[in-house]
Amino acid sequence: MNDVREKALDAFLGLIAEKGYAGVALRDVAQAAGLGFADLYGVYPDKISLAAAFMARIDAEVMAGTPSSVDPEETPRDRLFDVMMRRYDALRPHRPALRALRRAGTRDPMLAIAMGPPLRRSMAAMLEAASLASDGLPGALRQNGLLAIHYAVSRVFDRDDSQDLSKTMAALDNRLKTAERWSQLFDRYVNSPDGGGRPGAGVSPEA
Repeated sequence: MNDVREKALDAFLGLIAEKGYAGVALRDVAQAAGLGFADLYGVYPDKISLAAAFMARIDAEVMAGTPSSVDPEETPRDRLFDVMMRRYDALRPHRPALRALRRAGTRDPMLAIAMGPPLRRSMAAMLEAASLASDGLPGALRQNGLLAIHYAVSRVFDRDDSQDLSKTMAALDNRLKTAERWSQLFDRYVNSPDGGGRPGAGVSPEA
């Protein structure tokens, strides 16, 4: 079963990179993967499930490189920077397919809506890999903050042809530093006598 899933996903990524998301039908994926249509449908009943599986594959690659213990000398920002750069390294071979998905999402509101939950799960997974809780209201705020950072950095990543993704690293570092500063300001406000007195939930990875 895993072999069927991997063959189908590889075929899907290759096809959408070549023809675009809208130009590929599920039967095309089955044919390219050398699978019967019923076999493909049994594991991936639509293209959205294939796109979600692509995100899950990237998540798994990032998790595979996550240390089992936390370095006490690393800050939350340091850990999240490392996690997200591993994500961009994992995405690097798939940039044509990623661009096809992104273009399709801007033209197809239903696709964009359907991909929202898998993308949020991916951001939650990245937070957890950086030893940052992703649950509850604070976790939701962290997910939203990381999602905004990811959207902004992805535009740089798309055009980054440097060998070491130095442009992507610089963009990610700047965004995380900005988020860290806003988080610190937010925490000082909510903990001040006239700021509501509620412990800061945080709006960034540092929270």
